[in-house]
Amino acid sequence: MQPELLTFYKEKVVAQLREQLGLKNIHEVPRLEKIVINCSVGSQADRKQAMEDATNDLTLITGQKPAVTFSKKAISNFKLRAGEAVGLKVTLRGNRMYDFMMRLIKTAMPRIRDFRGVGPRAFDGRGNYTLGINDQSIFPEIEIEKVKRVLGYDITFVSNTNIDEHAREMLRAMGMPFRARTVAATQQPGQQEAA
Repeated sequence: MQPELLTFYKEKVVAQLREQLGLKNIHEVPRLEKIVINCSVGSQADRKQAMEDATNDLTLITGQKPAVTFSKKAISNFKLRAGEAVGLKVTLRGNRMYDFMMRLIKTAMPRIRDFRGVGPRAFDGRGNYTLGINDQSIFPEIEIEKVKRVLGYDITFVSNTNIDEHAREMLRAMGMPFRARTVAATQQPGQQEAA
């Protein structure tokens, strides 16, 4: 069965973006290629147990077993040897990617305390957006009583476009709650602030 978000993208977002961005060809419309979720446990004291806990949490959240990432060089201050397991990475594509994005936007983000939207400027210049989450307990799949340590995630949305503005509009159309720019930044010279 096709995910709800993918159906919404095909039926509404594609036509909206084509008109909004002035694209002639339907293949020029930006689309999501993959979502990469990174988690680092390198700073934890009991690294082996931390890796186990992080693997279980990430598997629950994404529905996919994470790949282990290793350190490239030794750093004595962090008691880190080269080639040691320091993190986890999951790459989501296809239906799983759309399901995860839907759960992130509709269920997880509203659970963040004092949430006012995500920063609209965290693009890398090549159409990819990275979002930082500093507590895994916002995901409904995680039982708060069983959380032994707080883990943060870097979630990168990789698009097929190289233009940040196009990628931003695509994510916004798909429901990404970008924070509104401040009144001072958007106000035109000579305009009065609305009461």
